[in-house]
Amino acid sequence: MSIRHILFDLDGTLLPMVQDEFVKFYMPLLAKAYLAEGVQIDPKDFIASVWTGYKAMVKNDGSRTNREAFWSCIDEQLPIGASESERIALDFYNGDFNQAICVTWPNPLADQVVKKAKERGMETYLATNPVFPRCATRNRIRWAGLDAEDFRIITTYEDCRFCKPNPKYFEGILEAFSLDPEECLMVGNDVEEDLAIRTLGVKTYLVTDTMENKKNLPVTSEFAGSMEELLAFIGGLS
Repeated sequence: MSIRHILFDLDGTLLPMVQDEFVKFYMPLLAKAYLAEGVQIDPKDFIASVWTGYKAMVKNDGSRTNREAFWSCIDEQLPIGASESERIALDFYNGDFNQAICVTWPNPLADQVVKKAKERGMETYLATNPVFPRCATRNRIRWAGLDAEDFRIITTYEDCRFCKPNPKYFEGILEAFSLDPEECLMVGNDVEEDLAIRTLGVKTYLVTDTMENKKNLPVTSEFAGSMEELLAFIGGLS
């Protein structure tokens, strides 16, 4: 098997976490950031609005960026304009958001896995679901102990027009770099989101340490194992 390109998921894969715990921790912090700026919101309603914006990104039809889809949706539900709201959000993601590292458990094997792939002559891509701003994603990369420079692309909501599990999200990466699906491997932990790339002919490696399968979908992946086993697997690729 000749693999020349590896696409890595971030949350739950290179940065081990349980998504629900992560979200439950940082969402109230985000609401507090708005309250601290004097924005009159009810935290529960605000969090519900953020989820509505998230769903707008997941349903994005490609006619606009995920950033535009999110803010145009949430704009209708907040008492301040989208530009001011985004400023508060970006200040948060550059600051207090970093407290959320406490509900993740960074694994030094993550950086070793990426570096091993590069050592073996493979190109690496950070195919993280593009629902966060660039600054929030770069912070999570840092929490994970990774080097952002190791990736040819880091997908964020500013640049992408689709989300996982929409195959068009993955298509965008393959097309941007003229990648042959048969030479690619997707490494992820989410059965629904990450294994969706298989419809494009890309093989997958399901990381089982923090596997998520909220919908109890059938698990079909060419490869599966722990991060430790993934490191050995990549080391053995030709």
